[in-house]
Amino acid sequence: MTGTLRMILIAGVLWLAGFAWFEQQSWQRRRPPAQADGILALTGGADRIETALHLLADGAAPVLMISGVGRVDLAELAARAQVDAAPLAGRVTLGHMATSTLGNAAEVAPWANANHVRSLIVVTAGYHMPRALLELRRTLPEAMLHPVPVLPPGLRQRPGLGVLNLLSNEYDKLLAAIVRWPR
Repeated sequence: MTGTLRMILIAGVLWLAGFAWFEQQSWQRRRPPAQADGILALTGGADRIETALHLLADGAAPVLMISGVGRVDLAELAARAQVDAAPLAGRVTLGHMATSTLGNAAEVAPWANANHVRSLIVVTAGYHMPRALLELRRTLPEAMLHPVPVLPPGLRQRPGLGVLNLLSNEYDKLLAAIVRWPR
């Protein structure tokens, strides 16, 4: 076996072992802490905003940022979550600029600093959580991050080829983010 082939084989085995760990982590459920300084919902999939709005309404934190919302408003988001927007309105910040995980991290840092957020509940899909936490640690190195992963409806049954493709793409994005670490 040539040296190049051996290196390719080792890299493949390492990728598969890491992917197996990543896939298992993607299905993990975690409970939020009893109290935090803030909540962050990263848009991009089902149940993220709804979960974050319910956490806010239940008193898990005094403030919430929803990053990457595009052009929707709080009333529309609250209606989807079946939550009354009126009592939450002054406590929710909608971030309209982020279009990526890097953008989410950049968007949330000034908000977290302005609101003295030192402990942050992070709500996103389980498969997105490792990369989201990595990027957030770059912009909020002092904050305690509490992951609250959601399981999107399309992933509630164990993987078919489409789900495995989604997970492998997200795992590759995580590896790329790790290679960039620290920045």
